[in-house]
Amino acid sequence: MRIEKDPRVCILASQPYGTLYIGVTSDLCSRISLHKQKLIQGFSKTYNVTQLAFHERLNSMEDAIRREKQMKEWKRGWKIQLIEKDNPRWLDLFVELCGSATLPTERKLTAVLK
Repeated sequence: MRIEKDPRVCILASQPYGTLYIGVTSDLCSRISLHKQKLIQGFSKTYNVTQLAFHERLNSMEDAIRREKQMKEWKRGWKIQLIEKDNPRWLDLFVELCGSATLPTERKLTAVLK
């Protein structure tokens, strides 16, 4: 079974104007669910960065990775402006986009972490 790719770059926040994390994924809902459950070791778990503040769909994973690298070079103010353009109240977009947080299946978890 082939899993459809949905290339996205996203910005997670610990709270409004808090610590920011930029990442890329082909399965946004599963990936953010893993961050929310603190199942991904590293920066987001250490700094409690679990709120989906921004996401952008791209045409390919290559484009998403390129965009992620570009955004990581930006000054913090530029990232905040990008978030506030579409999400001025810094709402966690996860529930609206994905529904309630659920643990992905083992097969999906393996695919998401690749």
